[in-house]
Amino acid sequence: MKLNSLAFRLFATSAAWVLLVLPLAAVIIYHLYRDDVQAAFDARLEKLVSSIAADSMSSEASEPIAPKNRYEPLFEDPRSGWYWQVAPIDNKQAVTLRSASLGDGSIDLPIERDIKPDGDGARWTKATGPAGEGVRVVELIDNPGPPGEGPRYSIIVAGPIDWLDARLSSFLTRLGTALVLTGVGLVAVTLFQVRFGLLPLRRIEKGLADIRSGHSEKLAGDLPDEIAPLQVELNALLASNQEIVDRARTQVGNLAHALKTPLAVITNEAREDKGPFGRKIAEQAEIMRDQVNHYLDRARVAAGAGVIGRATKVAEVLEPLKRALERIHRDRGIAITIDCPPDARFAGERQDLEEILGNLCDNACKWSKGKVSVEVAATTSRRPPGRLTIRIEDNGPGLSEAERARIGKRGVRLDETKPGTGLGLSIVTDLVQSYRGSLALAQSSMGGLRVDLVLPAA
Repeated sequence: MKLNSLAFRLFATSAAWVLLVLPLAAVIIYHLYRDDVQAAFDARLEKLVSSIAADSMSSEASEPIAPKNRYEPLFEDPRSGWYWQVAPIDNKQAVTLRSASLGDGSIDLPIERDIKPDGDGARWTKATGPAGEGVRVVELIDNPGPPGEGPRYSIIVAGPIDWLDARLSSFLTRLGTALVLTGVGLVAVTLFQVRFGLLPLRRIEKGLADIRSGHSEKLAGDLPDEIAPLQVELNALLASNQEIVDRARTQVGNLAHALKTPLAVITNEAREDKGPFGRKIAEQAEIMRDQVNHYLDRARVAAGAGVIGRATKVAEVLEPLKRALERIHRDRGIAITIDCPPDARFAGERQDLEEILGNLCDNACKWSKGKVSVEVAATTSRRPPGRLTIRIEDNGPGLSEAERARIGKRGVRLDETKPGTGLGLSIVTDLVQSYRGSLALAQSSMGGLRVDLVLPAA
């Protein structure tokens, strides 16, 4: 998954949203649960202190009595963190009642610390228990005998804060584990969703690659409703492109026939005149015919260059070419070695590749002293487009730098003893440029000339 891709953008935004929402949800859930546990814990303390106050503050007695019902078994467990205490406020000499768990210890009275009561008259605070532990304390103020007529007493119930913290910590661990697993699952589902959702685009990519490589002529297959119009438009564009190319080729062919016949008539008529005027007319007519053929060929190549779906296997062009050239030059013992991957393909017309390689290999054989080497390498990719590199070398006399600069010019021949018109390399250069390729001449490691040819690969 590349950084600059739709898949990464969709996945990254979804994953970021998950990683943002889950921690926020964890904080909210934890605070809600903490408030609920705190409220339940306080309600339990409030119920215990109300029950102890009701049992210890008899309306018929002059002093508090120990409650008969302890309500909480941990009140009997020493230093358990659960304590109750009934202590005098107005008469410090009066007896103080304590739970068995409190022993001879005591809890500071919230009323003496100026803790304000709530709406129910209960005072809430935190204190330190006899074992040094933190406790949550609730206090009620009451008196034995008739309400408001006897000495006041502080009725306290305390519960361990550790009990509350332990439950919150346990819940937080379970909540964190659950949300982490949820996050991992959501990220995995998001990844699957992105991959599955963008799968039709991969099919389109493969279909277009098949069209460019010549395996298919249109974008086929069933696509989702959102992408189906794109498929229709692409196929219509491909059909329109092919129609334009076919029409251009037809017009070029018609023009060729229309020009060749008058030129042939002019040439024939001029040749019947044996004088200098007739020879001049025939000479110029030949030049015109060469120019017409040259530019018609360029127009044909320009119409076909870059057309989607054109592909030619290089090996299928080189092998027959090797056999033909070795047969033509068999009296000189020319041996051509070819190193070409079987899957190397040229993105263009077969006849254009035959023209290019035929001219270059034939030129190498003419100047070679017996050895010609052809090496082919291909890089296939869509971004950037693949390139086909062809290197042709011979062990002939080679060319100087100045000669290499001159030889590409149209009609220039360095050795008049060799057959030819001097147009071969110029034609090759025109063809290569039509396909947006490149051609360079250099000194070969075999001693002769090296031609480095770069063409588009399918």
